[in-house]
Amino acid sequence: MSLLVLKFGGTSVGDIERIKNAAAKVAAEVKLGHKVAVVVSAMAGVTDQLINYCRSITPHHDPREQDAVVSTGEMVTAGLMAIALQQRGLNARSWHGWQVPLRTDSSHTKARIMEFNADALRQRVMDGEIAVMAGFQGVTADGSISTLGRGGSDTSAVALAIAVKAERCDIYTDVDGVYTSDPRIVAKARKMPRIAYEEMLELASLGAKVLQTRSVELAMRYRMPIQVLSTFANAIGSELPGTLVTEGNEIMEQNTVTGLAHTKDEAKITLVKVADRPGIAAAVFVPLAQANIIVDMIVQTAADEEQTTDMTFTVSRNDLERTKKILESERQKINYKNLLADSGVTKVSLVGVGMKSHAGVAATMFKTLAEKGINIQVIETSEISTSVLISEEYTELALRALHTAYGLDAQ
Repeated sequence: MSLLVLKFGGTSVGDIERIKNAAAKVAAEVKLGHKVAVVVSAMAGVTDQLINYCRSITPHHDPREQDAVVSTGEMVTAGLMAIALQQRGLNARSWHGWQVPLRTDSSHTKARIMEFNADALRQRVMDGEIAVMAGFQGVTADGSISTLGRGGSDTSAVALAIAVKAERCDIYTDVDGVYTSDPRIVAKARKMPRIAYEEMLELASLGAKVLQTRSVELAMRYRMPIQVLSTFANAIGSELPGTLVTEGNEIMEQNTVTGLAHTKDEAKITLVKVADRPGIAAAVFVPLAQANIIVDMIVQTAADEEQTTDMTFTVSRNDLERTKKILESERQKINYKNLLADSGVTKVSLVGVGMKSHAGVAATMFKTLAEKGINIQVIETSEISTSVLISEEYTELALRALHTAYGLDAQ
C-alpha cells in the first residue's frame, strides 16, 4: 500500500464526463489499496475566461483581485471531483489552498510557495479519506488568496506529494508521456519510459510543455518521482504506462542526446554598432531587467576598427514591443546606430545528461543543419544542452533531421 498524489490537468477535467473518467482512475487506485490525494486544475478554458472577465472591466486591474477571481476555477473542479468520487461510494472531501494551508509570498498571479503544512490533510488521507485539493492556489501571510502562475497546478501537486510524503506524483494530461521530440512534428518521435530530473528540467525550460519548469525544480530538489501519463488511456498510474521522471542513476541506458525541444516564443533583437566599452552591457540589460523582461540567448561580435560591436539577444515574443520601446528610450545612453527586430525565429535545443562526457555532440548538430541549408543565427550551450536560433520556416525540417542524426527515431 502506498500514498499517491494524482493530478488532473484542465483537459482531463474539461467537462463532467471527463471529471467522471478521472474519478474512475482515482477509484481504481483506491481499489488496489492505495491511499490517494488528488489535485485538480480548472476545467479547460475557464482560467482564460475568468482573466478576460477581469480585463473586460479594466486592463489595469488589481492582481490581488484577479487571483480572487481566477482561483475559483480550481475550487469548482475540486468540488465536482469530490462529488464524482462520493457518487462512487468513496469518502472524498475538497480542500482549497487556504484550508490546507499552502502559504505563498505576496507576488499575486505568480506567487511562490513559502511553506506547506499538509499534516491535517495527510492524516485525513491516512484515515481513508480522498483529499481533493484545488491546485494553482495558496494563501499569503495576510490571508489573501494567491495563484502560482500558468501551469501552477503541476507545482501544487508536486508540493503536496512532498508534504504528505507520497511515494509518487502521477500527472495525468492529454499526452501519454514525454517524447524524444514533439510527435506532432516528428512522426518518428518515441515515448521515453524514464527521464532524469535534470533532462526534464532542461526540456521544460527550453520549450517542452509537458510539465511546468517549477514543478520539475521542486521534484528534483526533494527527489520526488513524477509520472506523466494520459487521462484518456485505459491504464492507471500504478501500471506505470507513462514516463517516469526520476534520478539519473536509475536509468541504466543513457543516450548522449535524450530529446529535442523547441520554442517559437522567441524574438531576436540586434543592436547595431554599439560602443565597445565597459558598462555597455549593463546599459542595455539593466533597464530590461527593471521592466521584468527576461533575456535569453545573448551574443556579441568582436569589436571592429571603429571600436563598435553588434549585440544580439532574444526575448519572449510577448515582450518584443516593450523591449523595443525601452531600448529606444535608452538610445542616447546606449548610443547604438540601429535596432533590428525579428519575431520569425525558433530556438531548437538538444538535451542529454550524456552530453557531459561525449565530444562532438554540438558539431553533429551544426553539420546536420548545414547539410539541410539551415543557417544558425545564435548558439547557446549549457552542460547538458545545446541550443541554436534558426529561421522559423525551417523548424520542422531541423527537428526531423536532428532527431534522425542522433539516433532518436523510433524503431
